[in-house]
Amino acid sequence: MTKLMQRVAKEQQQPLERLLPEMINDIGFSATAKELDINKATLGYWLLKLGIRVQRVALAPGETLEIKRLS
Repeated sequence: MTKLMQRVAKEQQQPLERLLPEMINDIGFSATAKELDINKATLGYWLLKLGIRVQRVALAPGETLEIKRLS
């Protein structure tokens, strides 16, 4: 983990493995990078390094999406 990754995790008071997916789901990729004061390329590198996949899903009206976390 880079020093910048460690600094951001410490500032946000949670591990990046939990923080990044939550933020990206809530506010989007670009806004997450902006909120964390890093560029989008850095965020993309972090996701790759941490094994976090970002997928885009299209839902028809009335459809929902459920995300299950494996323990």
